[in-house]
Amino acid sequence: MTNHPVLMFIHIGMGSLALLAGAGAMTFRKGSRPHRRAGSVFFIAMLIMSSLGAYLAFIEPDFGTAIMGALTFYLVATAWMTVIRKEGESGRFEIVAMAVAAGLAVAALTCGLEAADSAKGRMHGYPAGFYYIVAGILASMAFLDVRLILRHGIAGAQRLVRHLWRMGFALFIAAGSLFLGQPAVFPEPIRGVALRSAPVIMVIGLTIFWLVRVLSTGWYRKQAAVQDEPGIRQGIRWRGRGGAAGAPGQSAP
Repeated sequence: MTNHPVLMFIHIGMGSLALLAGAGAMTFRKGSRPHRRAGSVFFIAMLIMSSLGAYLAFIEPDFGTAIMGALTFYLVATAWMTVIRKEGESGRFEIVAMAVAAGLAVAALTCGLEAADSAKGRMHGYPAGFYYIVAGILASMAFLDVRLILRHGIAGAQRLVRHLWRMGFALFIAAGSLFLGQPAVFPEPIRGVALRSAPVIMVIGLTIFWLVRVLSTGWYRKQAAVQDEPGIRQGIRWRGRGGAAGAPGQSAP
């Protein structure tokens, strides 16, 4: 990766921006202007960071990291599209996303088998078990995508849940990659695992909090702004069959 310093610099910068924006989106009141703006910044920064990370890792080669970068991109893109789509609506994007998840699952499984057959039981530094776990996660996501396609979309609380856990999972991967995977970038006094684990645990806790709140309280029904989750409509125009999403006179999903 050191052969591409400019791309690496952008990757690191976008990752740092995504973590800050993600923290804001997690903590700001849902539907508020700060939340919408933080969500838009998080979305863009995560797509740039994950795509560059996957590319740089692939040409290294480091297939384990490349698959995780592609998984992060997939999570953010599908979480975003979940709230861009109208309730009970799906299309080509979901079919492509399902195919991507299934393809990544096969790639991860193949890497796991090769790692298991190697002398050290590893491939590019990752053990076979890591690849098998990632393959299982990706296969599960592909299955969920198939269900969504067959049901012609998703609605109600489940729609917001799909958005929340996928964005939360993407933020968890980004936070874990930095705080747990790069101890050398931190000053010596805070290199302890306990301190570096705190942000990752906070991401998990906040994601669970919002999932429980949505599923158990019906809170989302009282939030008119939830129709704009995560606020991307205010910052990014998406053109579909009905014109620009969020345009005057067009209802948000």
